[in-house]
Amino acid sequence: MNIDIRQMRAFLAVAATGSFTRAAGRLALSQPALTVQIRKLEQALALRVFDRNTRSVALTRAGRDLLPVFERLVRELDGIVSDSRAQASLSRGVVRLAVLPSIASGLLPDIIARFRRVHPDVLFVIRDAIAATVNAATRSEEVDLGITGGNLDLQDLEALLTTTDHMHAVFPQGHALEHEGEVSLADLAAHPLILMDSATSVRQVVDQAFSAAGLRIEVAAEATYMSTAAALASAGLGVAILPGSAMEVRAVPALRSRRIGSPAFARRITVIRRAGRTLPPASALFLQELQQALAPPPVT
Repeated sequence: MNIDIRQMRAFLAVAATGSFTRAAGRLALSQPALTVQIRKLEQALALRVFDRNTRSVALTRAGRDLLPVFERLVRELDGIVSDSRAQASLSRGVVRLAVLPSIASGLLPDIIARFRRVHPDVLFVIRDAIAATVNAATRSEEVDLGITGGNLDLQDLEALLTTTDHMHAVFPQGHALEHEGEVSLADLAAHPLILMDSATSVRQVVDQAFSAAGLRIEVAAEATYMSTAAALASAGLGVAILPGSAMEVRAVPALRSRRIGSPAFARRITVIRRAGRTLPPASALFLQELQQALAPPPVT
């Protein structure tokens, strides 16, 4: 026979009041119902926990040993229930995200700020990483939601929202490309280029676009971090190709950027979760915020 929470509460109430009558009143039970709970507890333990007669109720030695154990268990269970209800009501909660660095430093802070104005007690844990790491962290459920880029293997993953991030040519003030409205592939191919690491979703887009156009390019440098690519471009070492969402471009006053006109220079951005999993309440609500923020503008 198993011990349940009702039996532990009955035991604690009798131990605290020293009376079955007063304990029954505290628990809003009839005295016979309380007596049944204590009897079931003693049967499950194969021990007497109270010595009782018509005048008094006292804990046995076994009952005294069990008292702090049951107090701790009930306190922990009550805490778990309280925390779960708080998360369900969004008075508390944690949103765990794995996000592309350009999104983490560009679009995401403003989206989180809007969300926190309504839900100030929800915390965020953000892991910024390249697409492969975002996908792996979402697949293994280290995070609730991923914001990833490029071609996506949907094995064990579910795509919840897709938008587009266009690539920009980034260069120092006074560069020849500054006078262009949009930059063409031919314009890019005429200058040394600063490219992202081959493992990134940005580089996948760039390589595929130049390959499809049959253009040869001069690579001046490769960088793992967008801040490094922006700094190299600022030093005049070449034209960096970075997503329009990259905050690094706006963080360097001397840099200018122009959108690359070719539709091939666009990166798919996808919000993902582990397939078949229910999101925690705070993460489910934050997904709605992402859907509003990343949805394409209406066609007019």
